[in-house]
Amino acid sequence: MTRRALSLERRKARAAWWFLAPALVLLLLFFVIPVGAGLLLSLTDFDVYAIGSPETARFVGLKNYGHLLQDPTFWQAARNTLMFVLIGGPLSVATSLGAALLLNAKAIRLRGLFRTIYFAPVVTTLVSVAIVWRYLYHPKYGLLNFLLGGLGIGPVDWLGDPHYAMPAIIFLAVWKNFGYNMLIFVAGLQVIPQDLYEAASLDGANGLKRFRHVTLPGLAPTFLFISVTTMIGFFQVFAEPYVMTQGGPLGATRTLVLYMYEEGFRWWRMGVSSAVAVLLLLITLAGTLLQMRAAKRSEA
Repeated sequence: MTRRALSLERRKARAAWWFLAPALVLLLLFFVIPVGAGLLLSLTDFDVYAIGSPETARFVGLKNYGHLLQDPTFWQAARNTLMFVLIGGPLSVATSLGAALLLNAKAIRLRGLFRTIYFAPVVTTLVSVAIVWRYLYHPKYGLLNFLLGGLGIGPVDWLGDPHYAMPAIIFLAVWKNFGYNMLIFVAGLQVIPQDLYEAASLDGANGLKRFRHVTLPGLAPTFLFISVTTMIGFFQVFAEPYVMTQGGPLGATRTLVLYMYEEGFRWWRMGVSSAVAVLLLLITLAGTLLQMRAAKRSEA
């Protein structure tokens, strides 16, 4: 390589670093440093006294992690979170896909209106939504129990019974969030070439076969993005159980993030709270890697 070509390559590399610099600075400030600080904090007994005098915080090694692994409340929160992810995640993706298919159908009218209606819960504040849904779930005056009564089924204490509280929270979360993924699915459906559908129709494929052999493969990248982001979002669920049940009844809706909040800002055990955050990060990372590996296997 000549000296002039080498100089040109160096200028290109320097320009590339300048373009990357703002993003790298933001990643450093808002991801790397907070994660590193949380990891260090999880190795200490940082509490309310250390807020005023940080020098009183002591290094305790992995003691916080050992405490969590022996804490039944932590395991209950982990089970609740896993239940939320395994049931709510696929349910949310399926609901989003179903709504997107309906909106993308040729016979549908007023698409813009329906998109706005379905997307409205996403941009509505959770507090307002929670007030409405608490009335819907009301054991005596709620609409759901009124409908069940019409079918001859007795009233259900949706938010007061430990067996029904988590399904009620999952249903609320799916309803509130499916509109966001629906728009991404609609965008994914619109880039699938219509020639493929026409060729499949000429080969005698019915609607189900066209969906299976044309739509689903065409949506594979969209599915991967939505499934990963939905899983990450559901692992971090906090607002729904916090607003609706405060983690009750009997801890049936306490998730890992809500448990982390209680440890950190109710009992001021910042070290333990940071340990929960680190474990949640590792669990979420493991779930993401599993999904990406499964996606690669399906493509092979």
